[in-house]
Amino acid sequence: MSDRRIRIGIDVGGTFTKAIALDIVTGEILSTSTIPTTHTAQRGVSVGIVSVLTDLLKESNIRLNEIEIIAHSTTQAINALLESDTAKVGIVAMGVGPEKSDVIKRTNLSDAKINLDNDIKSSHRFLDTSHLITDSEVSTAIKELKDEGAKVIVATEAFGVDDPSNEEFIMEHATKLEIPSTASHEISGIYGLEIRTLTAAINASVLPKTVQVGNFVEQAIRETGVTAPLMIMKGDGGVTSMDTFRSKPILTVLSGPAASVAGALLYLKVTNGIFVEVGGTSTNICIIKNGKPEIRYVTIKNHPTCIRSMDVRVLGVAGGSMVSLDSNTVARVGPRSAHIAGMKYSCYADVDELSTGEIIFVKPKETDIDEYVAIKCKNETFAITNTCAANALGMIEEGDYSYSNPESAKLALNILGKKIGVTGAQAALSIIQTASFDITKTITNIIKEFELESSKVKLIGGGGGASVLVPFVAKQLNLDYQKADYAEVISSIGVASSMMQEQLEETVVNPNPEQISQMHKKLHDLLIEKGSTPESISIDSVYIPEKSLLRATGIGNVELDNRLTAKNVFSKDEAMTRAIEISDIPKDKIQFSFETDHYFVFSGIITTKKLMMKKNKQPTIVIDKYGREKLSLANAKIIDGDLPVIISGLDKTLTSDADIAPQVYLLNELKLMDFSGLTSKSHIIDAIKKELEGKSKACVIIEAKK
Repeated sequence: MSDRRIRIGIDVGGTFTKAIALDIVTGEILSTSTIPTTHTAQRGVSVGIVSVLTDLLKESNIRLNEIEIIAHSTTQAINALLESDTAKVGIVAMGVGPEKSDVIKRTNLSDAKINLDNDIKSSHRFLDTSHLITDSEVSTAIKELKDEGAKVIVATEAFGVDDPSNEEFIMEHATKLEIPSTASHEISGIYGLEIRTLTAAINASVLPKTVQVGNFVEQAIRETGVTAPLMIMKGDGGVTSMDTFRSKPILTVLSGPAASVAGALLYLKVTNGIFVEVGGTSTNICIIKNGKPEIRYVTIKNHPTCIRSMDVRVLGVAGGSMVSLDSNTVARVGPRSAHIAGMKYSCYADVDELSTGEIIFVKPKETDIDEYVAIKCKNETFAITNTCAANALGMIEEGDYSYSNPESAKLALNILGKKIGVTGAQAALSIIQTASFDITKTITNIIKEFELESSKVKLIGGGGGASVLVPFVAKQLNLDYQKADYAEVISSIGVASSMMQEQLEETVVNPNPEQISQMHKKLHDLLIEKGSTPESISIDSVYIPEKSLLRATGIGNVELDNRLTAKNVFSKDEAMTRAIEISDIPKDKIQFSFETDHYFVFSGIITTKKLMMKKNKQPTIVIDKYGREKLSLANAKIIDGDLPVIISGLDKTLTSDADIAPQVYLLNELKLMDFSGLTSKSHIIDAIKKELEGKSKACVIIEAKK
């Protein structure tokens, strides 16, 4: 019987499908496989998924019973939405008679303000719930919607979040009539009939497509003999089942970008930085603070939704982006890539073949307005890309994933330079500068948006094209740069790492401590059930008074990289050494402040002088038992002890409900909990009081002004 526990991660990108096999007992990447994504195959991307899976099994001699989980990212939902490959939606809206006009106004997407482009095609029926709706009423409504071309049904009711029985009744009848359905309460637990209906309609519009894809993928995987659970990446960085994908595909929007960020978080252990993944077609940019990505509500094609995903900025420029000219100057780079055009990069062409080439202009798709540069040779036509330009300039080191024949790259750019009247090096530099402009602008905006200190910002490059653009951008912005290990397959690693993330939302007016504690317990138990290790679980709470919305988000890691957890449990002294290495606390100032079952807290008092004034600050860092930074604050107040001591300290520190928006963190046994979203002093104290019942010691860290 093998002791190997293997996770397989498959990233289905716009250009390539990449897979890795990860032994989570040793942390070793056993093998990798890459093929072009099979968008146009009869069974779609499932063909590529099976191909890379088969390669992995052969190359590493993996036995089927060793596979613990297979997880993959997907672009199916977002591509269907972006390309308007969607089904017409039949909306069954419900409410009491006197509210009929208001309910119709808010749920009939043909008229709704939030569907201005009218790109979500829909038909609408209203059912009066002032009486018990009948089988006949529901069946008639659904049949009429089907006759009008609806391929899927949305059930929505003003207070369906509180009592979903009517929405469920509609779904039962839809199933009997063999038409897929979505209920608005299934998508979100928040109030807001209009946006909840729109979100449900967007989800429903791609159901026929994603159900088909999901079935293809699962069937194809099972035909290989693999019986391990098949999971799919969500846009928030968590994973979910294929059943969820088939019923709630909207959750997988931004699945691909989320995969790369998850890899940075879980495998590379990035806790603070801006992660920049450069693929073949697009570049994904995401900020990571204190080991967490920023999470926001998703807007899809200008439609606001109730779905929360990682705040990933997606740009249509990458390693394979092609070049467009205007008046013999480089005008644009991207969004079309060589993969879309069906061309190889010129920097990988044979020098003799390339020497026969001349510049031509092509449209990768018939509908394209812009023409792109290509080199037509005797036997084949090649694209000029960012990767070609970077290699021509000597920016790519030998052995890098993007490294090519320098002579081919220089020749290709010389051919272009001759066409536009400049040297090959000048043409190459112009391409890189143009391609980097939007990346540089986006990173600059992120630094301003999150009020980051540029001197402490690190760019982490991932993706096969990381070396093509990110070092140049870092140099332009004078930022530190680090290329990720296994950069070219970091998304696949992220998928295999399978961070578990779950979120609960409830509409509650002034939640009491018991309600908050119950939500935390529900989340904690759910994450344990999904396979998270107890010590890795962290839960954040936020109460939004204007929406009467209580939201709790729980994150937990699966048992990944046991080479750290099994062999490198840090002592207090080792953790302090680690804290000195990665924090701004001087060696002579650092001190041990607190310890739980899973965390060490270190801090130091630093005195600064300005004119005649002295100012003290206390930088604080939290290190887990495996040497990983979990929280770092430039200035903080630490309160530790039993419950009375902590509550007294909080009462003194949090001076009033009116003028605080505190960043408050609780360290309790195996938990690191973030209460920063609770904007009321009383809510914070009550929630922490409830959390610490029966506990002998804990620590609260409050972020102070710098």
